[in-house]
Amino acid sequence: MYLSSSRSTPVGRTASATRRVAANVVMLGVVSLLTDISSEMVSSVLPLYYTSVLGLTMLQTGFLDGLFNGASVFLRLIGAHLADRLRARKPVAVAGYALSAICKLGLPAVGASLAGLSTVLAVDRSGKGLRTAPRDALISLSSTPETQGRAFGVHRMMDTAGAFCGPLAAFALLSAVVTAYDAVFMASFCVAALGVLVLLLFVRDRRQPAAPAQPSRGPVPGLGLLRDRAFRRTCLCVMVLETATISDAFVYLTLQRQDDLAARWFPLLALGTAAPYLLLSLPLGSLADRIGPWRLYLGGHVCFLLVLALLAGSAAGPLALVLVLGLHGAFYAATDAPLMAHAARLLPEHSRTSGFAVLQSLQALGMFASSLLFGIAYRLQGPQWTLEMFGAGLLVCLPAAALLIRKEST
Repeated sequence: MYLSSSRSTPVGRTASATRRVAANVVMLGVVSLLTDISSEMVSSVLPLYYTSVLGLTMLQTGFLDGLFNGASVFLRLIGAHLADRLRARKPVAVAGYALSAICKLGLPAVGASLAGLSTVLAVDRSGKGLRTAPRDALISLSSTPETQGRAFGVHRMMDTAGAFCGPLAAFALLSAVVTAYDAVFMASFCVAALGVLVLLLFVRDRRQPAAPAQPSRGPVPGLGLLRDRAFRRTCLCVMVLETATISDAFVYLTLQRQDDLAARWFPLLALGTAAPYLLLSLPLGSLADRIGPWRLYLGGHVCFLLVLALLAGSAAGPLALVLVLGLHGAFYAATDAPLMAHAARLLPEHSRTSGFAVLQSLQALGMFASSLLFGIAYRLQGPQWTLEMFGAGLLVCLPAAALLIRKEST
């Protein structure tokens, strides 16, 4: 891996220079690695914690999972607007990371209270909402236009390394004491606090000259960016496609019930997703720079369509488990970094944080709707019908998204 502390490269740069990844991107990757160890220690056990320890129904689990994904929407927009207006992304990111770290201590404190869990998860996701767009803007602004996909790929690779280690740590703790959920939550807080410290000490902010003042066109910051047709179409497609997919929690719960896995093995399901994600993030991020990130993003959803087909087919056994988790990881590797690289091509530098926040907020709304719909359909019709309907919805949405963005696909 090449490191560079400068965003710009001189005219006549060599081929190797165009492959350099800024040191700022690498340090942000370290922060995300530590934060993902922390968050995945918790998220890898939460679905089973809800259903087996707290005795929540699938409908309640769907509500909490939707809240986990969608609670950050409006705070995300406000934080991004402040970051762009003040031209200071790092302070907003620090606030978001710190808020999420503190919330890890709240989970054991609230016990089985649905209201308490909802509050803690909402605050935790608000922290994620605050930090994600400024972090991605820092990655984008620290990179050259030719290396956007590679830079996001390197960051997501390091982020996913944390996602790989987090479930292992949770598995180790639960193997020692089957009910050691409080120990998982406390260890998660310590690792998250270390990530905040690295961010404070080693990540540099990126400030650009102030953009010309423009009048606000609406009550919600950042939504004026949707006047751009290409960006508006991208946001619409992303929100619809997210609604047609299902969350990690439901993928893992379905696998656990089909294969009758013991509780202590449940956190390891996330490793099956993290491993291919880790291996494919960098090569697919680089591929996005060559073939166009939107094409790769849609290809990732084809992988998820196969995941839904396998789950709906009720295939059990080691081979089916490996196929589902491998395709699940490939889906994330082909969609996460390429989507941000695609958005970076559409957004001006002075409002990139706000643009990322708008896109990620609509993405979160899609995820929220997906979790609620899945929980309701599961309760009313059962798993088979629910998985088949989500598969049919994604099959319809994919060609529509391909047609809508065909001019922006390269």
